[in-house]
Amino acid sequence: MNDSAPSDWRLYEPSDSAPWDLQRVVHLHRRAGFGADWETLQRDLGEGPEAAIDRLLKPQVDEGFERLAATIGDAATASGNPNRLKAWWVFRMLKSPDPLGERLTLLWHNHFATSNRKVDNLVWMREQNDLLRRYSRAPFGDLLRAVVKHPAMLTWLDADSNRKGRPNENLGRELMELFTLGAGAYTEADVRAAARALTGWTITRQAFACRESRHDDSELTILGQTSPLDGDGLLDLLLARPETARRVARRLCGLLMGEGAIDQEAIDSLAAGLQQNDLDIEWGVETILRSDAFFRKENLRTRVTSPAQHAVETLRSLRLCDSPPSTLLVAEWITRMGQDLFYPPNVGGWNEGRSWLSTRTLVARANYANALAEGVLWRSPAEVDLSAGLPPGEGPIVDRLALLLWGIGAPAVATDSKEAGELSPAAAIALVLSLSDSTLG
Repeated sequence: MNDSAPSDWRLYEPSDSAPWDLQRVVHLHRRAGFGADWETLQRDLGEGPEAAIDRLLKPQVDEGFERLAATIGDAATASGNPNRLKAWWVFRMLKSPDPLGERLTLLWHNHFATSNRKVDNLVWMREQNDLLRRYSRAPFGDLLRAVVKHPAMLTWLDADSNRKGRPNENLGRELMELFTLGAGAYTEADVRAAARALTGWTITRQAFACRESRHDDSELTILGQTSPLDGDGLLDLLLARPETARRVARRLCGLLMGEGAIDQEAIDSLAAGLQQNDLDIEWGVETILRSDAFFRKENLRTRVTSPAQHAVETLRSLRLCDSPPSTLLVAEWITRMGQDLFYPPNVGGWNEGRSWLSTRTLVARANYANALAEGVLWRSPAEVDLSAGLPPGEGPIVDRLALLLWGIGAPAVATDSKEAGELSPAAAIALVLSLSDSTLG
């Protein structure tokens, strides 16, 4: 248990106004994972929040799964087909015993947005993805150093062309604006000096290298501090800044908290705690997940789910991964809904929240619901039992499905028709996943 939580993030204790009920159990699994099946929800409902959160934070290692995932990843990179690499990641999201780890990997994929459109190297893109996963809960400094020194990022931001006498500002600018401080916390002079500090970083034999002959070892002034800085010194300087802690805090809150659920004071409080704890990501995640703020009514169903979350959580919750769907097709649908894995739109990544929704992407979500319900995602649709993961009971399927996915009954628009009580599992899935309510998590 996190005993050093800031006062704005006081420990959640179930109460009359915020009971540990099915809706909050579902909320936990949707924000910190990809939903959960009925058996898992009932277990966690009975055992309480502390045990449920413990399992998400400290999942059991499944060496068999990791070996299989590695084999699939090796085949994907060897194929040269980027769609197979997307399918590999979808496989991990669908089957991983560590759903929180995969959600954090998605978060950092957007934070350190790198596109294979320019990198054009599936081995490097997979390696970067594995780095994001390996350091997803680590101190942010460890994650930052691993990612910015990897060939995928060095290629993406033109580090090889950044040399003494011919600085390229791309890596220095994005390091400050996107990865650490945030816009407005530095000057153009800081960017120019940062670029000079990073001179000499390059790729040799498919790995990071620093060529001293290309490095500008002049005395530099960055953020008001003057010294002969190299790239590592620049990273240390940026990691020590309170603006970086606030940026990490905002990222974690963006993942786990809904729109308008917390104020700037709470973010600043979390940032201060992160600074005191070496920017430890796991400390920040645990602080949020165990907090009263996380389970308040104002935080329930107040954020738009990403395409990857939307596609994966229904399959996991309904136990439709037991007969694995085509991960190639699931990845294709995620792209249609607006999130092309390994191909973010630009260095800033995807705009999240309500930006996920447009006429085109809403139609794609409805079409995905129909494809899932019709069994199109499977090679042998007739062998897929869409009802296997439904909660037991005699009530209308739409209500039982809503309880599983959202922790509450279905809205009136789904239950008022005369046919609602007679819908097949396929028709109920198509209906519920097409509702606007299904975009919220």
